[in-house]
Amino acid sequence: MLKWQDVIAFARDGNPRPARRVEKSEAEWRAQLSPEQYRVTRQAGTERAFSNPMCGLLEPGRYHCIGCDSLLFDAGEKFDSGTGWPSFTQPATVEAIAYRLDESHGMQRVETMCNTCDAHLGHVFPDGPPPSGLRYCMNAVALRKAAD
Repeated sequence: MLKWQDVIAFARDGNPRPARRVEKSEAEWRAQLSPEQYRVTRQAGTERAFSNPMCGLLEPGRYHCIGCDSLLFDAGEKFDSGTGWPSFTQPATVEAIAYRLDESHGMQRVETMCNTCDAHLGHVFPDGPPPSGLRYCMNAVALRKAAD
């Protein structure tokens, strides 16, 4: 189980090696993604809070990257954080997520990205529920839910 100190270590010292890499040109990403998906995943944007019904979905399933279809999260780790974005306590695997220190907007945060295609997903915070204490706050447009 990942804890906050693990997240910080990855962000500072380097991320785990992904099982595969997906790299595309900007034109290929624009052709594949909707304008909002492109803005969020390729330009590190943020969707409006409470703008996607995925926030309230708590049934079984798995969440994949909208860009490369890599498995990112399992619904068993999803919880209602009340923030307006889908929230998880753990990634599907240690290798699923890449981390980067983010000091934009006058804050210190840890950005989360798909470790396979570098899609911006959201941020992770140390204010989640036990036992991990992590809250992966994700943009719903960066995710594709698949049935379990």
